[in-house]
Amino acid sequence: MRIAQTKTDVLYVRMLGGFSVLWNGKLVAGGSKGSESQMSDLLQILLHDREHGVTRDRLEQLLFEDRDLSNVHHALQSVIYNTKKRLEKAGLPPCSYIEQRNGVFFWTDAFAVEEDAAVFERLCLEAESAADPDEKLALYMDAAHAYTGEFLPNKTAVIWVAQEARRLKGLFCRCVENAAELLRKNEDYFQLEELGELASGIDPLAYWESLTMEAMVSLGRYEEARRLYDETEQYYFNEQGLRPSERLMDQFARLGAQEKRQYAALDDIQSELTGQSDRSAGGYVCNYTVFTGIYRMVERMLERGGQSVYLMLCTVVDGKGNPLREGPALDELTKRMGDSVRHSIRRGDAMCQYGKGQFLALLVNTTRENCAVVQKRINDRFIIGRQRTRIEYYVNSMFWSPAIEQTGSDMRRENQS
Repeated sequence: MRIAQTKTDVLYVRMLGGFSVLWNGKLVAGGSKGSESQMSDLLQILLHDREHGVTRDRLEQLLFEDRDLSNVHHALQSVIYNTKKRLEKAGLPPCSYIEQRNGVFFWTDAFAVEEDAAVFERLCLEAESAADPDEKLALYMDAAHAYTGEFLPNKTAVIWVAQEARRLKGLFCRCVENAAELLRKNEDYFQLEELGELASGIDPLAYWESLTMEAMVSLGRYEEARRLYDETEQYYFNEQGLRPSERLMDQFARLGAQEKRQYAALDDIQSELTGQSDRSAGGYVCNYTVFTGIYRMVERMLERGGQSVYLMLCTVVDGKGNPLREGPALDELTKRMGDSVRHSIRRGDAMCQYGKGQFLALLVNTTRENCAVVQKRINDRFIIGRQRTRIEYYVNSMFWSPAIEQTGSDMRRENQS
């Protein structure tokens, strides 16, 4: 929700998700006006802290940092003077826009200012102090809509901006959590779904999708919830190499516990479970949560009799043996390694992506010698020409027998070729 810019003679200031200053519909600063950096810096500092102001020393430090200036006081007055001229030229009423009182600089009170970050914070504080639950929820929802992005995202290298961005983001998280709790009490899952979609859109890679998934499960929309989980897990893997959060996995477990099927005959159920459409060659590709379930099931099966099962971790490394963690080539290498692993293991083996540049494979009823054979097949598919990147393998035995009541843990490097 952007601030409704309907009033005339009001200075509208946007600092969430970007920076802009508008007066009667005209852009005064920010936006694409990159040449006005010092003016923008001055406006950001003073407009954001209109109540307390900024001391001269602090203002000079924030504006000029470690620049070697012969007369920093004169430089400050020059920036203030030029800013005043630009504001007048933009149509603002003539006045002392920046006032000095007892060595502290303040933005003028001569006309109204509406800053989105201040509106957001005010709504959060009003929500926290409201006694009526319905009023509290309405204020929290208004606050969530008012937070339209990170505070001054193009200035995160500036210390004061980074600190304020963290504070406001923490306030947004608290706002969403409190609103979600009230919606759960009201059993208002439609609005909870809306809140989850809003939060995940504004603050990506923060696992707010768990709220949307919670709402879908509560509303009985299990297929949608399952698709959302799969899409979210893949997105987090692709963007940051992250695995599902505990909250998201809890919702996945809740989905499995609550999902209900219509009455059916055993043959129909078995046909559905078998996955007749999956006749492609290679191992069974699944997400990390499903892989975890398969691993734990195999662990229990091993208690019934001696078998030979191995867990293999494949990691892309550079020519010096260091794992690749970022870079434009990593996505392509990860995809190629995934295809190589899948077509090098058997249909009865399972695999999943563990992170960017990493895959896990569960090799059932095999030997350590056959693990080396699998690794060679992967390398033959993965290595192209004289590329320097390669795959490093680690293998753990899951062997269990009545005489040995603990899982083997000989974690060691198997192959570096």
